[in-house]
Amino acid sequence: MERQVIHSDDAPKAIGPYSQAIRVGELVFCSGQLGLDPATGQLVSGGVEAETRRALQNLVAVLQAAGASLEHVVKTTVFLLDMNDFAKMNAVYTEFFPSRPPARSTIQVARLPRDGKVEIEAIAVVK
Repeated sequence: MERQVIHSDDAPKAIGPYSQAIRVGELVFCSGQLGLDPATGQLVSGGVEAETRRALQNLVAVLQAAGASLEHVVKTTVFLLDMNDFAKMNAVYTEFFPSRPPARSTIQVARLPRDGKVEIEAIAVVK
């Protein structure tokens, strides 16, 4: 199967040697998105809620570039700097996945790029 690099100008540019997403057949593997403003490349202000919202908006942009949407997401992984922020992150996450949410893992990490508070990656299936 052909490996297709996915890119969206509506999401932050990669801050390392990786692609925003890769599509192989019906599968789309989205790299983790931080709460970076695509226009400035800087973390949004407002704490974990604002960063979660921006990270998910960035994922939406990448998924759209792949011909997908949040409805196509089957699995996400959320990396949190502090598990005490779980409820705040979860409240925003629920806005984006109000029904039939995908499978998910949430992991506390020691540090995230750009000293972000949250990073979210996704896998989607597109027919």
